[in-house]
Amino acid sequence: MRLVIAALIGGIVMFVWGAVAHMALPIGEMGMKTAVEQDAALTALKASAAEGEGIYMLPGFAPEKMSDSAFVEAFQKQYASSPYALVIYQPGGNPALTSMLPNLVKQFVTDTFAAFVVAWVLALGTFGFGKRVLIAGALGLFAWITISLPYWNWYLFPSTFTFGTLLEQVVGWLLAGAAIAWWLGRGEKKTA
Repeated sequence: MRLVIAALIGGIVMFVWGAVAHMALPIGEMGMKTAVEQDAALTALKASAAEGEGIYMLPGFAPEKMSDSAFVEAFQKQYASSPYALVIYQPGGNPALTSMLPNLVKQFVTDTFAAFVVAWVLALGTFGFGKRVLIAGALGLFAWITISLPYWNWYLFPSTFTFGTLLEQVVGWLLAGAAIAWWLGRGEKKTA
C-alpha cells in the first residue's frame, strides 16, 4: 500500500508538472511550429497515406527495398537535398480537438504507472531523501536518453523539441521524486 500511495502522489506531481510545462511554460511546445496551407497539406496527406493510420516518412520507401542497392542509390540521389517530414497520420482526426478528457485521463494513468516504477526503485534500498530525488531524476534522464535522443538522431526531431523533452522529463521526475521520497521516508528509521 505504501508504494501505491507513493505512486499516486508521484503521478499527481508529474501530471501537474506536465500541465505547467505545456500550458504555462513554453517547454512542452518547444520546436513545434504551425504549418501554413494546412488544408492543402491535409488533402495531399489523405491522397498519399494509402495505408491509412500510421507514421509516414517523407521521402521514404518500403523496408523490403533496402536490399535493392540500385533502388537505394537512385533514391538517395533523387532526395538528397529534398525536404524531410515525419508525419503521424490519423485519417479519423484528432479526438482531443473536441475533448481532451480521455487524453488527460490516459496521461494521469501513465504518469501514475511510471511513478509506481520510480517508487519501487526508490524503495529497493535504504536511501536518504536527497539520493532518492537524484535517482528519480536519473530515471527521467535515462528515459530521455533512450527515447528522445534516438528520435532526434534517426527521425530528425528538432533540437529545441528534444531539449524541451529533456527539461520536461528531468525536472518532472526530480519534482515527483521529491514527493515520492518524502512519502517513502515517512516512518523510516533514521540512520546515523
